[in-house]
Amino acid sequence: MSIYLKPAAMLFMLLTLITGVIYPGLVTALAQLMFTEQANGSLIINEQGHAKGSVLIGQPFTANRYFWGRPSATGPHPYNAAASAGSNLGPTNPALIDAVSARIKALQDADPTNKAPVPVDLVTASASGLDPHISVAAAAYQINRIAKARQIDAVKLRELVDALTENRLWQVFGEPRVHVLRLNVALDELKRKSGQ
Repeated sequence: MSIYLKPAAMLFMLLTLITGVIYPGLVTALAQLMFTEQANGSLIINEQGHAKGSVLIGQPFTANRYFWGRPSATGPHPYNAAASAGSNLGPTNPALIDAVSARIKALQDADPTNKAPVPVDLVTASASGLDPHISVAAAAYQINRIAKARQIDAVKLRELVDALTENRLWQVFGEPRVHVLRLNVALDELKRKSGQ
């Protein structure tokens, strides 16, 4: 029996060293060298050097002075990456209809003078429930509300949205979109620079 114990223990220690130390260390080092931003969470850093969030995960914004993102289907906390999932509610499900109706009402209550149709991505969650982007139409829909709340010219806000609009991937896939956190960080920087 003891003749098997020593080789088994040696093999266990060798495999632990390879799979528990060498391999993870090598992968971490390669990730830091080749994909530094992604390996460190794809963070958005403001001009003061503070991390505001990740490029990959949306954040909840509810104040009228900020652009609002897509609703999150994660629960109980919105944009919880550990609970990423769609709502899986079908278009005839009364729960989905009630949720969309409540979201439309919240948007209309926040900006009662806006009579434009509400863009669909402002009232429906994405498949992951974590989407950090909104459509250009969804950003444009919110400009007047934010201009009033921040006392900023709506034209200036439109220029900011246009400057931060991301094009289709390789000019083919997807639609033009706006990253909500980047847009809100730029809004705060604009406020800081103008002294508002």
